[in-house]
Amino acid sequence: MQPAPQRQYRYYDFITATFVTVLLCSNLIGPSKICELWGFTFGAGILFFPISYLFGDILTEVYGYARARRVVWTGFGALAFASLMTVVVLRLPPAPGFAGQEALQSVFGSTPRIVLASLAAFWAGEFANSYVLARMKVATEGRHLWWRAIGSTALGAVVDTAIFYPVAFLGVWATRDVLMVMATNYVLKVVWEIIALPVTYRVVAALKRAESEDYFDRGTDFTPFSLQPE
Repeated sequence: MQPAPQRQYRYYDFITATFVTVLLCSNLIGPSKICELWGFTFGAGILFFPISYLFGDILTEVYGYARARRVVWTGFGALAFASLMTVVVLRLPPAPGFAGQEALQSVFGSTPRIVLASLAAFWAGEFANSYVLARMKVATEGRHLWWRAIGSTALGAVVDTAIFYPVAFLGVWATRDVLMVMATNYVLKVVWEIIALPVTYRVVAALKRAESEDYFDRGTDFTPFSLQPE
């Protein structure tokens, strides 16, 4: 018996590409810099990384956990490849007269600890976020999107933050700085979600209309170790 053809969506691929772009930029450019603004100390990447959680919410809310899972694995693969490419490029011997090696090393030469922390934190945090939102959607029968979005981000951000900063920087930064940045970044991620709620509502409503889809994860296999779309 022929399997049923997979449904095609108009904007799923576009959202996937945007998600991966945000993920790569926020992980490669911002995570190793500590900033201080108005008395708050935070990692620079926090200004953009929470956007990936917004996309995770939108993907799970509209298309369901299984399709969001495929996007998370796509992002994980892209981040892993970017990390590998960075290591190879930096280790290649520079040509005589090339003066940019030290600058490249300073900007992109993250230690293996940071790379490992980033990959593990992203993977665990995104899956926690999608799982909680999908479960809450079924439990609330699709009502109270604001509560699902904030609740899922609150847990996903806990997982992400609790993995990334200790693994990447404990013993490198002062413990006080690690704890301060963890606390500040966690609060900022949740605040980001709250501020972006009007945008989330508009995008979710528009996509549901355009795709004629509002997926409920009843009977879904929630294992993260699958690429099956349903």
